Amino acid sequence: MDGGQLTELVVTLLVVLWAVTALLVCAGNAFWKLLATATRAAVVELGPFDAGRSDQRVIGLDAEPAHPSYWARQVWVDTAGVLGAGLRAPWRRWRSHWMATVVARLLQRRRPSTGARGGNPVSRLWLLLMAPGTALGATLAVLLVAVLHGAALLLFALLVTAAWSGWLLAVGVLRGAERAWLLAFRVRAVCPHPGCHRPVPLAAHRCTCADAVHRELRPGRYGVFRHACRCGVKLPASLLTGRARVAAECPACDRPLPPSLATTRVVHVPLIGASSSGKTMLMAAVVAGLRSWATNGALTLDYASDADRHDGALLDQRLRDDDWALKTQGDQRAWMILVGRGRRRRLLYLYDPMGEALQGADRLREQQYLAHADGVLFVVDVLADREVRRRIAEADSGRIADARPAAQGPVDTFDGLSGELTALVGRRGRLPVAVVVTKRDVLDRIASLPPAGARVDDWLTQLGLDGLVRGFTHHFGTARYWSVSAFTATGTGALDPEGRRAAEPVLWLLARSGLRVGPLVDARPGGTGVRAR
Repeated sequence: MDGGQLTELVVTLLVVLWAVTALLVCAGNAFWKLLATATRAAVVELGPFDAGRSDQRVIGLDAEPAHPSYWARQVWVDTAGVLGAGLRAPWRRWRSHWMATVVARLLQRRRPSTGARGGNPVSRLWLLLMAPGTALGATLAVLLVAVLHGAALLLFALLVTAAWSGWLLAVGVLRGAERAWLLAFRVRAVCPHPGCHRPVPLAAHRCTCADAVHRELRPGRYGVFRHACRCGVKLPASLLTGRARVAAECPACDRPLPPSLATTRVVHVPLIGASSSGKTMLMAAVVAGLRSWATNGALTLDYASDADRHDGALLDQRLRDDDWALKTQGDQRAWMILVGRGRRRRLLYLYDPMGEALQGADRLREQQYLAHADGVLFVVDVLADREVRRRIAEADSGRIADARPAAQGPVDTFDGLSGELTALVGRRGRLPVAVVVTKRDVLDRIASLPPAGARVDDWLTQLGLDGLVRGFTHHFGTARYWSVSAFTATGTGALDPEGRRAAEPVLWLLARSGLRVGPLVDARPGGTGVRAR
């Protein structure tokens, strides 16, 4: 090998060594810088870190006055931002800095950091020779960063998906547990207000700030255990975490609902009878009788809301003043009374519609509460029946006038009810009916009528109302009969035994819902219903 060849070999080796050195140095330097760039871009995407700084990526409030849960949607916005920024940043940095700036300056024989030209031909040559190695090193670095950082981002996405799945599972478990609890205890919430009477699968809840009504207060996109109101108050999102303590409203009519509605099985009992048949007096007697049973320790009793407590006080005052309850005017809100025995409780809905509202198929169909009835308390005023009136002697006509007979006979009332009630109830089966003959204090003083015995159904048959008795047996699942003097059970000088007897029909219907409050049900067909122990 001569001197020229040796020189050429040395120069070639120096060039290759310089290019490899540039490649290695650039690859290492570029790798760490590109990795830092990708990591910083991914972290910054989760910002902002400045307090009070707005961010268009944050999902704001919608129609529901609650902040959306982070895990419902925002987590995917942030995850997509992290993945996008983390994958784009190293390639953007490689293109804009390493290729468009560093390599371009080297090819122009300029220093990559300052852009100044090399001072002599040798330095400019070395700068030119660094360009291929730098380009290749930066390219290898960005590829390695893309692989490693992409794997880290994939692991991050999998962890986010696992956490989101846990959140979704928690939502499903809480919702399922709440639904199972409601089904197990047969809690069917229904609005008690007139003109509505719609089922309430989920009530609207008003926050303590008073101007925010939450209509989706349940485990879901606004939170699992708590919802954060726009005012900052945290509201429990489930019955299991205390949602029943939040003031509730009907979502259809926006009127208030009792707190116990969401946690207690409701027993719907409409009082059916003609106008002036004594329904309102009987309702007052039922409440008085329930109070008497509660005083004896057979059950617990409380009004479901302040409105019911107020209405009860007004009715008691009216009865103390003149011994008569006012005739039902217009559509009435259901009376709601909490009746309990031990750990079991029932929310008793007592409906007292106008007698006129039950006349005619069209008006009867408007009584939507009948579709939710668990039993019927049918009020019979035998003095309103034409056949019975014919049997009464002239000497007793004054007593009949004082008793204020109903405007419609019980047979006509029943005929109008039976077919429509079956259509409203649908597939829930035939209902139990508690048949209550009212105004017994007057009936006992009418000598021209046979005295009422223990078997009220037999007595009705003797009066010529055997068709009515057969109708109850045919159209209803079970029928029991009572005769009651609501006048004697209420007002000044009320008799507790008569009040307890007036409550027996309701106790019998409650017993059929699984709440036995001490009395024993008379199992005889057509029997008088309940006997005290």
